[in-house]
Amino acid sequence: MKIRIKSLVLGPVETNCYIIENEDNMEAMVIDPGDSGDEIYDMVKGDGFSISAILLTHGHFDHILGLIDLLPHLKDEGKSYQILASSDEEEVLSDPELNESRSHIEGGYTVKADRLLKDNEEFEAAGIRFVCLHTPGHTKGSCCYYLSEKKILFSGDTLFARSVGRTDLPTGSMRQLKKSIDEKLMSLDDDVQVFPGHDSYTTIGDERKMNPFIG
Repeated sequence: MKIRIKSLVLGPVETNCYIIENEDNMEAMVIDPGDSGDEIYDMVKGDGFSISAILLTHGHFDHILGLIDLLPHLKDEGKSYQILASSDEEEVLSDPELNESRSHIEGGYTVKADRLLKDNEEFEAAGIRFVCLHTPGHTKGSCCYYLSEKKILFSGDTLFARSVGRTDLPTGSMRQLKKSIDEKLMSLDDDVQVFPGHDSYTTIGDERKMNPFIG
């Protein structure tokens, strides 16, 4: 399987949006479209791919607001696509107070996932096999997406380079966050590449050694 990973830094809090393009079937997925849905769509279409899946690591406004402009493009195409998220994040996605969107756009914004994933559930998106790892703490339904074949983890706002996601927002818990990282992420191999929701890339090994929140 040959894939390409592209990233965009979007929105007022500089959220990392990832585009994964599968060259075997010319399908693409988007992870955390936080803003600028038109830009995301144009990039994918300019590469000659079609978006068939959107993966959300959690429901905060800075990871979902790009859907406002992205989804009309996909509906106009008439091709099938799915929005996927953790089964524990449904309430955050559907509540503009919990997802903080009401503080940023009038009336707020909500998302209904087409597929809600269980912990450790394997699934396929754009022809690529992932595992959904539930990692509550940043929000109650935060999750990470692990591409085991390539040893790549999309960690959302659970794990950052030398840091972790904040837990002072609705449904957050530092106790849960540390447990999620210790039990789920630190069980992965040192050479797993980590693509976080903000800031720079890292590896599990580097975070095991140098992240002050771990251990």
